Amino acid sequence: MTMENNKMCFVAVEFVDDPNVVGYYYWYLCEIEGVTVNKIVIAPLGRHNNLQEGVVRKVIFEDEYNAPYPLHSIKYIRKVKNV
Repeated sequence: MTMENNKMCFVAVEFVDDPNVVGYYYWYLCEIEGVTVNKIVIAPLGRHNNLQEGVVRKVIFEDEYNAPYPLHSIKYIRKVKNV
């Protein structure tokens, strides 16, 4: 897992091409090195986990107890483009 000082990498993603959710940020765990703000990522969205392209808007490194979203429900980034 991508870590900084033993903290997990969380990214907030906006799906700018999906008119139903544009403007909303969705939190994911990211195990891929080199993810930064404005990178294009592939991530599962919605209850059916359809893979969609999104844009990373925030990157934070936190401990499990300080996660921005409950870890039992969080999804993972599948791919980072432009790495």
